[in-house]
Amino acid sequence: MTFIPRRAWMSIAGIEKSHRGILFPGQGSQFIGMGKDLYNLYPRSAKLVFDEADEALGNGLRSLIFEGEQEKLRRTENAQPAILTTSIALLRVLEVEFGFEVAKACNYTLGHSLGEYTALVATGALSLTDAVRLVRLRGERMAQAVGDRKTAMSALVVRKAKLSDLEQAIKEINEELPENELVAMANVNSSFQVVISGTSKGVDEASRQLLARRFAARAVDLPVSAPFHCSLMKDAADAMEEAFKTITFKKPCVDVISNVTAKPYTSVEEIPKLLVQQVTHTVEWQRSITYCKEQDIKQFICFGPGKVLANLIKKEYPLDKIISITNADDILHHAQEYNEKAIYEQQNQQKELKN
Repeated sequence: MTFIPRRAWMSIAGIEKSHRGILFPGQGSQFIGMGKDLYNLYPRSAKLVFDEADEALGNGLRSLIFEGEQEKLRRTENAQPAILTTSIALLRVLEVEFGFEVAKACNYTLGHSLGEYTALVATGALSLTDAVRLVRLRGERMAQAVGDRKTAMSALVVRKAKLSDLEQAIKEINEELPENELVAMANVNSSFQVVISGTSKGVDEASRQLLARRFAARAVDLPVSAPFHCSLMKDAADAMEEAFKTITFKKPCVDVISNVTAKPYTSVEEIPKLLVQQVTHTVEWQRSITYCKEQDIKQFICFGPGKVLANLIKKEYPLDKIISITNADDILHHAQEYNEKAIYEQQNQQKELKN
């Protein structure tokens, strides 16, 4: 076994933490093979994360992530624990191998939808085992909640300065829809991107009207198995409320921002209550980032597969420093800016492991 030394990563402890936020992605960023490089290179950290998650779910998750079928991984009950596990594995590598400490690195953590569970694991408020079991259940019940009902989700490109008009229009359109049809704001991702959710007729009608009224420039249907973050998910929310009765939450080591309130949790008791609401409520991501900016956050580190969150912030705040940590190469690339000698040693050790 090759010993990988513990190093200081990005001189993180020496930078004032009030200027940084840590972010975790939601569903849609998954792909086959994510995290496999970490698993092979870091047996003391990443491997343990994947093994723990695999055992918690009765085995099969790890092999699905590394070498399974993309269509199966895309299923919400698989994608959610897979993304959470990979994101935490990236974080654990930095913690175990490089001396990274969440409590010293930032003042705020936040995650998009299922990423909120990842943020709770990252801050010690929720165990990894409990988290992967919870998001597996969450995914299963979300997929089952609507039965055979025809539902849809659509991503909208919002025209400049039209976000508030679009949100008000969604409320008005929903009130005008026939009984048993609905549309809701599922995600407000930025000032220029939102996602709507509901019945197929409701989403189609809303998209048509919003384009006609020039509040939205484009609408793109999303290939999802359920209409997330709307009232149609009530059965899933009820299932999560019941599941939380057996879960112990702890106080996070730094503030975790809720998707529902776009502000930090005020108590441990509030965590499960807001996670239940999150299932049927709008993911207030844009307002969560705005809250961070109001607290003088100027840097964001995005942990996890894909770069969706990083790209959203870069477009909204082009002068901010955004770092994406998606794989082992990203870890070395960004660390090299601060400690070239240490990273040169790491690169040599990784070559030995690969050989």
